[in-house]
Amino acid sequence: MTELRTSPVSDGDLFSERARRYALQKPLSPVHVLEAGCGWGQGLDLGTLDHRSTGVDMDTPALRAHTASRADLETWHLGDLRTVPMPPRAYDVVHAPYLIDRVPQAELVLDRFVAALRPGGLLLLRLRDRGSAFGLLDRGMPPWLRDRLLTGLAPRRRGAAPGPPPPALYDEVASRQGIRWYCAMRGLVVAEEYVSRERLAALGPASGPVSLLCRVMAACSRGRLSAGHSEVTFVIRKPESRFARVI
Repeated sequence: MTELRTSPVSDGDLFSERARRYALQKPLSPVHVLEAGCGWGQGLDLGTLDHRSTGVDMDTPALRAHTASRADLETWHLGDLRTVPMPPRAYDVVHAPYLIDRVPQAELVLDRFVAALRPGGLLLLRLRDRGSAFGLLDRGMPPWLRDRLLTGLAPRRRGAAPGPPPPALYDEVASRQGIRWYCAMRGLVVAEEYVSRERLAALGPASGPVSLLCRVMAACSRGRLSAGHSEVTFVIRKPESRFARVI
Protein backbone atom coordinates (compact mmCIF):
# COMPACT_ATOMS: atom_id res chain seq x y z
CA MET A 1 0.00 0.00 0.00
CA THR A 2 1.72 3.15 -1.19
CA GLU A 3 -1.01 5.74 -1.77
CA LEU A 4 -2.12 8.20 0.90
CA ARG A 5 -5.79 7.68 1.69
CA THR A 6 -8.11 9.60 3.96
CA SER A 7 -10.37 7.54 6.21
CA PRO A 8 -14.03 7.63 5.05
CA VAL A 9 -15.15 8.05 8.69
CA SER A 10 -13.57 9.39 11.85
CA ASP A 11 -10.90 7.17 13.34
CA GLY A 12 -12.95 6.57 16.48
CA ASP A 13 -15.82 5.25 14.36
CA LEU A 14 -13.43 3.30 12.14
CA PHE A 15 -11.74 1.56 15.06
CA SER A 16 -15.05 0.80 16.80
CA GLU A 17 -16.52 -0.62 13.59
CA ARG A 18 -13.49 -2.86 13.01
CA ALA A 19 -13.62 -4.06 16.63
CA ARG A 20 -17.35 -4.82 16.35
CA ARG A 21 -16.75 -6.73 13.14
CA TYR A 22 -14.07 -8.77 14.90
CA ALA A 23 -16.37 -9.42 17.89
CA LEU A 24 -19.17 -10.68 15.65
CA GLN A 25 -16.81 -13.35 14.35
CA LYS A 26 -16.41 -14.67 17.92
CA PRO A 27 -19.96 -14.65 19.32
CA LEU A 28 -19.40 -17.33 21.96
CA SER A 29 -16.80 -15.50 24.04
CA PRO A 30 -16.27 -11.92 25.26
CA VAL A 31 -13.82 -9.76 23.37
CA HIS A 32 -10.91 -8.63 25.53
CA VAL A 33 -9.75 -5.10 24.71
CA LEU A 34 -6.55 -3.40 25.83
CA GLU A 35 -7.14 0.36 25.90
CA ALA A 36 -3.53 1.50 25.51
CA GLY A 37 -3.31 5.18 26.27
CA CYS A 38 -6.39 5.14 28.51
CA GLY A 39 -5.38 8.43 30.15
CA TRP A 40 -6.63 10.41 27.17
CA GLY A 41 -9.61 10.20 24.88
CA GLN A 42 -12.36 7.62 24.74
CA GLY A 43 -12.55 3.86 24.40
CA LEU A 44 -13.97 1.70 21.64
CA ASP A 45 -17.73 1.59 21.22
CA LEU A 46 -18.71 -2.08 21.00
CA GLY A 47 -22.35 -1.43 21.81
CA THR A 48 -24.09 -4.42 23.37
CA LEU A 49 -21.42 -6.90 22.31
CA ASP A 50 -19.86 -8.78 25.22
CA HIS A 51 -16.42 -7.34 25.95
CA ARG A 52 -13.95 -6.63 28.75
CA SER A 53 -11.66 -3.57 28.71
CA THR A 54 -8.34 -3.09 30.49
CA GLY A 55 -6.48 0.22 30.43
CA VAL A 56 -2.75 0.97 30.46
CA ASP A 57 -0.89 4.27 30.22
CA MET A 58 1.97 6.25 31.67
CA ASP A 59 1.48 7.66 35.15
CA THR A 60 1.00 11.42 35.40
CA PRO A 61 -1.60 13.32 37.44
CA ALA A 62 -3.62 14.29 34.35
CA LEU A 63 -3.55 10.80 32.84
CA ARG A 64 -4.46 9.22 36.18
CA ALA A 65 -7.39 11.59 36.72
CA HIS A 66 -8.85 10.87 33.28
CA THR A 67 -8.34 7.11 33.67
CA ALA A 68 -10.06 7.08 37.05
CA SER A 69 -13.07 8.88 35.54
CA ARG A 70 -13.65 6.26 32.84
CA ALA A 71 -16.54 3.89 33.41
CA ASP A 72 -15.66 1.53 30.55
CA LEU A 73 -12.52 0.06 32.14
CA GLU A 74 -12.76 -3.02 34.34
CA THR A 75 -9.14 -2.64 35.44
CA TRP A 76 -6.27 -0.33 34.64
CA HIS A 77 -2.53 -0.07 35.24
CA LEU A 78 -0.44 3.10 35.03
CA GLY A 79 3.34 3.30 34.93
CA ASP A 80 6.23 2.38 32.65
CA LEU A 81 4.63 0.70 29.64
CA ARG A 82 7.66 -1.54 29.33
CA THR A 83 6.78 -3.18 32.65
CA VAL A 84 3.07 -2.68 33.44
CA PRO A 85 1.07 -5.96 33.47
CA MET A 86 0.24 -7.20 29.97
CA PRO A 87 -0.21 -10.98 29.94
CA PRO A 88 0.83 -12.69 26.69
CA ARG A 89 -1.94 -13.53 24.22
CA ALA A 90 -4.57 -12.09 26.55
CA TYR A 91 -6.29 -9.55 24.29
CA ASP A 92 -8.25 -9.68 21.06
CA VAL A 93 -7.91 -5.97 20.30
CA VAL A 94 -5.26 -3.41 21.29
CA HIS A 95 -6.58 0.13 20.85
CA ALA A 96 -3.75 2.70 20.97
CA PRO A 97 -4.72 6.20 19.74
CA TYR A 98 -2.05 8.89 20.12
CA LEU A 99 0.18 6.72 22.31
CA ILE A 100 3.08 5.44 20.21
CA ASP A 101 4.09 9.01 19.34
CA ARG A 102 4.28 10.08 23.00
CA VAL A 103 6.13 7.22 24.74
CA PRO A 104 9.88 6.63 24.99
CA GLN A 105 11.28 3.43 23.47
CA ALA A 106 8.10 3.02 21.46
CA GLU A 107 9.36 -0.05 19.61
CA LEU A 108 9.67 -1.98 22.88
CA VAL A 109 6.18 -0.86 23.85
CA LEU A 110 4.86 -2.07 20.50
CA ASP A 111 6.55 -5.42 21.07
CA ARG A 112 4.64 -5.76 24.34
CA PHE A 113 1.35 -4.94 22.64
CA VAL A 114 1.97 -7.51 19.91
CA ALA A 115 2.93 -10.15 22.48
CA ALA A 116 -0.28 -9.39 24.40
CA LEU A 117 -2.40 -9.89 21.26
CA ARG A 118 -3.94 -13.23 20.48
CA PRO A 119 -3.25 -14.66 17.01
CA GLY A 120 -5.68 -13.07 14.58
CA GLY A 121 -6.13 -10.06 16.87
CA LEU A 122 -6.23 -6.40 15.85
CA LEU A 123 -3.77 -3.63 16.66
CA LEU A 124 -5.43 -0.24 16.11
CA LEU A 125 -2.92 2.60 15.95
CA ARG A 126 -3.20 6.31 15.44
CA LEU A 127 -0.20 8.60 15.80
CA ARG A 128 1.25 11.92 14.80
CA ASP A 129 3.65 11.28 11.93
CA ARG A 130 7.21 12.38 12.65
CA GLY A 131 7.90 11.98 8.93
CA SER A 132 5.41 14.69 7.96
CA ALA A 133 6.13 18.41 7.75
CA PHE A 134 3.84 18.90 10.73
CA GLY A 135 5.80 16.31 12.71
CA LEU A 136 9.10 18.06 12.00
CA LEU A 137 7.59 21.41 12.94
CA ASP A 138 6.05 20.00 16.12
CA ARG A 139 9.36 18.45 17.15
CA GLY A 140 11.22 21.74 16.73
CA MET A 141 8.59 23.94 18.31
CA PRO A 142 9.43 25.48 21.72
CA PRO A 143 7.26 23.95 24.47
CA TRP A 144 5.65 27.27 25.35
CA LEU A 145 4.59 27.86 21.75
CA ARG A 146 3.33 24.30 21.36
CA ASP A 147 1.23 24.66 24.51
CA ARG A 148 -0.15 27.96 23.27
CA LEU A 149 -1.14 26.55 19.90
CA LEU A 150 -2.58 23.29 21.19
CA THR A 151 -4.47 24.57 24.21
CA GLY A 152 -5.04 28.28 23.72
CA LEU A 153 -6.32 28.24 20.14
CA ALA A 154 -7.83 24.78 19.73
CA PRO A 155 -11.64 24.83 19.49
CA ARG A 156 -13.47 22.61 21.97
CA ARG A 157 -16.24 20.64 20.29
CA ARG A 158 -19.21 19.16 22.07
CA GLY A 159 -18.65 15.46 22.67
CA ALA A 160 -14.97 15.67 21.76
CA ALA A 161 -12.22 14.17 23.88
CA PRO A 162 -11.09 16.52 26.66
CA GLY A 163 -8.39 18.66 25.11
CA PRO A 164 -5.59 17.69 22.72
CA PRO A 165 -3.55 14.50 23.22
CA PRO A 166 -0.44 14.80 25.41
CA PRO A 167 2.69 16.20 23.71
CA ALA A 168 4.51 13.85 21.37
CA LEU A 169 8.07 12.59 21.80
CA TYR A 170 8.32 11.19 18.25
CA ASP A 171 10.46 8.10 18.77
CA GLU A 172 11.99 6.69 15.57
CA VAL A 173 9.17 4.22 14.92
CA ALA A 174 6.48 6.90 15.32
CA SER A 175 5.97 7.57 11.63
CA ARG A 176 4.15 6.15 8.65
CA GLN A 177 7.30 4.52 7.33
CA GLY A 178 8.36 3.47 10.82
CA ILE A 179 5.15 1.54 11.46
CA ARG A 180 5.33 -0.06 8.02
CA TRP A 181 8.89 -1.17 8.73
CA TYR A 182 7.92 -2.48 12.15
CA CYS A 183 5.05 -4.54 10.74
CA ALA A 184 7.28 -6.02 8.05
CA MET A 185 9.93 -6.99 10.60
CA ARG A 186 7.39 -8.56 13.00
CA GLY A 187 5.28 -10.35 10.41
CA LEU A 188 2.19 -8.22 10.98
CA VAL A 189 -0.37 -7.47 8.29
CA VAL A 190 -1.30 -3.84 7.59
CA ALA A 191 -4.97 -4.26 6.68
CA GLU A 192 -5.78 -0.55 6.36
CA GLU A 193 -3.81 2.68 6.39
CA TYR A 194 -5.11 6.25 6.30
CA VAL A 195 -3.88 9.80 6.79
CA SER A 196 -5.66 12.79 8.32
CA ARG A 197 -5.15 16.44 9.26
CA GLU A 198 -6.89 16.53 12.63
CA ARG A 199 -3.98 18.03 14.59
CA LEU A 200 -3.58 20.72 11.95
CA ALA A 201 -7.30 21.46 11.92
CA ALA A 202 -7.36 21.59 15.74
CA LEU A 203 -5.06 24.61 15.71
CA GLY A 204 -8.07 26.80 14.98
CA PRO A 205 -7.05 30.28 13.73
CA ALA A 206 -3.43 29.15 13.53
CA SER A 207 -4.18 26.24 11.18
CA GLY A 208 -3.86 28.41 8.05
CA PRO A 209 -0.41 29.85 8.80
CA VAL A 210 0.87 26.51 10.13
CA SER A 211 -0.42 24.68 7.03
CA LEU A 212 1.33 27.24 4.83
CA LEU A 213 4.57 26.76 6.75
CA CYS A 214 4.21 22.98 6.37
CA ARG A 215 3.83 23.39 2.60
CA VAL A 216 6.96 25.52 2.46
CA MET A 217 8.87 22.91 4.48
CA ALA A 218 7.59 20.13 2.21
CA ALA A 219 8.71 22.04 -0.88
CA CYS A 220 12.16 22.65 0.60
CA SER A 221 12.48 18.95 1.44
CA ARG A 222 11.92 18.06 -2.25
CA GLY A 223 9.17 15.61 -1.45
CA ARG A 224 10.74 13.97 1.59
CA LEU A 225 8.16 15.55 3.91
CA SER A 226 4.42 15.53 3.32
CA ALA A 227 2.35 18.64 4.02
CA GLY A 228 -0.94 16.87 3.39
CA HIS A 229 -1.39 15.21 6.77
CA SER A 230 -0.44 15.40 10.42
CA GLU A 231 -1.28 11.87 11.62
CA VAL A 232 -1.61 8.33 10.32
CA THR A 233 -4.04 5.57 11.19
CA PHE A 234 -3.35 1.83 10.94
CA VAL A 235 -5.54 -1.24 11.27
CA ILE A 236 -3.04 -4.05 11.79
CA ARG A 237 -3.72 -7.77 12.13
CA LYS A 238 -1.57 -10.32 13.93
CA PRO A 239 -1.50 -13.44 11.74
CA GLU A 240 -2.99 -16.67 13.02
CA SER A 241 0.22 -18.46 12.08
CA ARG A 242 3.46 -17.34 13.68
CA PHE A 243 5.25 -18.34 10.46
CA ALA A 244 3.32 -15.80 8.38
CA ARG A 245 5.35 -12.91 7.00
CA VAL A 246 4.64 -9.78 5.00
CA ILE A 247 6.57 -9.81 1.72
